[in-house]
Amino acid sequence: MCGRYRLSRRKQILEEHFDSVGGTEDWNPRYNIAPTQLVPIVRQNSKEPVRGLSLFRWGLVPRWAKDSSVAAKMINARSETASTKPAFSDALKFRRCLVLADGFYEWQKTGKVKQPYCFEINDGELFAFAGIWDRWNDARGKPLETCSILTTTPNAVTSSVHDRMPVVLNPDSYDLWLDPGMKDVSAVSELLRPYDARLMRCYPVSSRINSAVNDDEECSRRVEPAVVQHHLFS
Repeated sequence: MCGRYRLSRRKQILEEHFDSVGGTEDWNPRYNIAPTQLVPIVRQNSKEPVRGLSLFRWGLVPRWAKDSSVAAKMINARSETASTKPAFSDALKFRRCLVLADGFYEWQKTGKVKQPYCFEINDGELFAFAGIWDRWNDARGKPLETCSILTTTPNAVTSSVHDRMPVVLNPDSYDLWLDPGMKDVSAVSELLRPYDARLMRCYPVSSRINSAVNDDEECSRRVEPAVVQHHLFS
């Protein structure tokens, strides 16, 4: 699964890199993004060739859900079964998005100790997870827009740490993934593959990442494994 990630670029850089137009919501660099928090996503406008950058809550709430409490259990969707799951099937067919990032974290368990690692593309460049989104209305009709990150089997880099990895899309797949007219689930599912391990790297980071309270550059700074458990809240 993918339960924490990083997006350390500002809104203007995101808009330029993903050729998108943002609304009035701002975005400041984040180093420890946690479930149910607001995250930047990119969608394709269904009526004109414009990509929009918006902030959605991470943790999908299907439009038919009785309440929004399901969000914490819906931060990820398995790509192998998303098309058959009621919570994800409609979104995979009609409501796909890019979830923007420049790093993500996974934990390797050794005995009783969990060592966190940061995974990056090349030298920490921007990339996009394959995401799906939905819009849920509360009892008073107030909308809540949410998203989930698709996961897949690990590649050679991630497999030594975890048995799953988030789907990182190749940039040349963005147009097809975002195309609102593309309703062939089998075609878009072909994009949900492990990312090329030759273009990835990982390194150990401080266990400060374990707490969502900590959100600064120190969370993704490389450390020696022997000291990762030191000063959790320092």
